[in-house]
Amino acid sequence: MKRTLRIDILFPAILWLILVSSCSKEKHLVKIEDKRIEINEASPSNADIESFIKPYRENVEKNLDSVLAYAPKTYVKTDGKLNTAIGNLLADIVLEQANPIFKSRTAHAIDMVLLNYGGIRAPISKGNITARTAYQVMPFENSVVVVEMKGIQVKKLVAYLQKSKRAHPISGLKLTVDTHFDSIQVLINNKAIQDEKTYFVATNDYLHGGGDEMYFFKQAGKLHILNYKIRNAMIDYFHKVDTINPVRDDRFIQLN
Repeated sequence: MKRTLRIDILFPAILWLILVSSCSKEKHLVKIEDKRIEINEASPSNADIESFIKPYRENVEKNLDSVLAYAPKTYVKTDGKLNTAIGNLLADIVLEQANPIFKSRTAHAIDMVLLNYGGIRAPISKGNITARTAYQVMPFENSVVVVEMKGIQVKKLVAYLQKSKRAHPISGLKLTVDTHFDSIQVLINNKAIQDEKTYFVATNDYLHGGGDEMYFFKQAGKLHILNYKIRNAMIDYFHKVDTINPVRDDRFIQLN
C-alpha cells in the first residue's frame, strides 16, 4: 500500500522538536560591539550599488525637476519687516489647499493660518518652479494641523506676534500695531475677535508641539490632524497655477 506523507501533521511535530532543542541549550550574550561608518562625498563608490540605484535616482531627479509653475522674480523672506511676499504665499497656500480637506471632514472652514518665519529655509528664485523648489523652501516633514481655539486664546497668539516683531507667515488674520507694537486693530476674516467664539487655526505639527515657543497652541482645544505635509500642499498649489505672484500687503503692519 502506498503511504501518503501528512505534512500538516508532521510539520508541527518537527517545529516542536526544533524549539525544544533550541531551548535546552542556553545561550548567553557576551558582548555587543558597534562601529561607526561615516558615509560622505569622500566615501568610495560601489559599482554594484550605483548600478542598482541608478534608475531610481534618475526617476526621482526627473520628478523633482519637472516644471510646475513660474516665478517672475526672486522672493526672499527678508523683503519685509512684518510680512513678506514668500511668507504670505506659504500661509495662503496652506489655507487654500488644506481648507477643502478640513471642511470635508468637519463641515467647518479654517479661519486663519500661522506658520513660522524660521521654517522658510530658501528663497523662491526667479524662473521655473519645480517640486525641488518646494523641498528647498520647506525641507522639513512638517504637516498641517488645525487647532480649535477660543478667541481669548487667539489673543495670546496675537500677543506673541506683537512681541516677536517678526514676519511669521499668517493668513486670514489682519494685525495693525502702533509704534510701540500695541494693537490698533485685530481682525479674523475682517471681523473683530470674539473671546468665546471658536476659531479654527491651521499651523504645523512642530509649532503645535511648542516649537518657536508657541505654547498657546498646546494649551488650546481640540486638535485635527490632516496628514497633509506643507511641502505637498506647495507642490499641489504649484500644479494648479501657471505663474505665482505673491506680494507684501497689510495683513501685519505698523503705523507710524
